[in-house]
Amino acid sequence: MIEIHDETIQRLELVANKLRRMVLDLTWVGQCGHPGGSMSLADILSCLYFEVMNIDSQRPDWDERDRFILSKGHAAPVYYSVLAQRGYFPTDLLSTYGQLDTLLQGHPDMHTPGVDMSSGSLGQGLSPAVGMALGAKLKGLSFRTYVVIGDGECQEGQIWEAAMVAPRFKLDNLTVIVDKNRLQLTDFTDQVVPVEPMADKWKAFNWHTVEIDGHSVREILAAIDEAKRVKNQPTAIIAHTTKGKGISFMEDQAAWHSKAPNDAEHAQAMQELVAACKGDL
Repeated sequence: MIEIHDETIQRLELVANKLRRMVLDLTWVGQCGHPGGSMSLADILSCLYFEVMNIDSQRPDWDERDRFILSKGHAAPVYYSVLAQRGYFPTDLLSTYGQLDTLLQGHPDMHTPGVDMSSGSLGQGLSPAVGMALGAKLKGLSFRTYVVIGDGECQEGQIWEAAMVAPRFKLDNLTVIVDKNRLQLTDFTDQVVPVEPMADKWKAFNWHTVEIDGHSVREILAAIDEAKRVKNQPTAIIAHTTKGKGISFMEDQAAWHSKAPNDAEHAQAMQELVAACKGDL
């Protein structure tokens, strides 16, 4: 059971802020990437990588490590940032993002230390996650598998094919986190192909389903703890988030799905993120 202390919450909030600043720098230096969907994930990845998952950056191939798949692979900037912060590779490598021959591809690739599954073609991350979770059951291993998908990604049929399979095998070691920031490439999701009622869909597919504020560390940790205690069912956590979270001119703006900040935008955004730390960097 996860013990949720005020000190833990403050620590993870600071990590999330740090991840947002790293994403900002990474996309600014590389002049590429997807900052909006990365910002919405910072709190979730902070909790997973710095409190929840049983991992060891010195043993990235350890059989008993918890697995993570970023199915919405375009959020690679925040994924690379958290992997660097967790010690899978030097933070200096982040400055190579967007360059030829970098180890940090535009979407996650298994050649990068700490990446358990290549991703980026939307809709395909849940299927290997089901395979990993089922493999753990068959081999008698105790690791858990976590997969983050986008709400726009839930328009893909393969998501629901995999969602049907997981309860069949009672994969209570599998947790899906839906980054429900309500925006996709060009517009609000409900203006493209509506995916509501999201929670009811997962419940109908026989998943234990929880809805949370995806920027509340306390709610994120509590939901993951609840998922660990569920038996014979996979869990879907519907995390309500804000695209571009933490930066005033990025929040809820589809334009920041795949736009790199210029110098002035970088400076303003960094000022806002630093101010949000309340002097505790």
